[in-house]
Amino acid sequence: MSDTSLGDTDALAAALGRLAATIDDRASGDPSQSYTAKLLARGPVHCAKKLGEEGVEAALAVAAEGADETASEAADLLYHLFVALRAKGVGLDAVAEKLAAREGVSGLVEKASRAE
Repeated sequence: MSDTSLGDTDALAAALGRLAATIDDRASGDPSQSYTAKLLARGPVHCAKKLGEEGVEAALAVAAEGADETASEAADLLYHLFVALRAKGVGLDAVAEKLAAREGVSGLVEKASRAE
């Protein structure tokens, strides 16, 4: 395991904010002119399938590719996650609330607290 930190969270937060705004702007666009609009027009199930594909590609990049390819696949995954959230009607504020509720809680404790 690497001892390298994840880096500049401000840069990522700014990029994710721009990504969310772009998705919102393109959501009502013409599906023949916008990939985002095309994905959203196909509905949450299609968006979920694309998210799964991108998740697998990101995992494979982590396992077998270099840092640049991994970063690229991670960017694709984040884009498709945001589109899927939009398709499902889940806002980023709701995700932020869930993350905030988990702050300071061990991942092992949090997982054990979930009803199975």
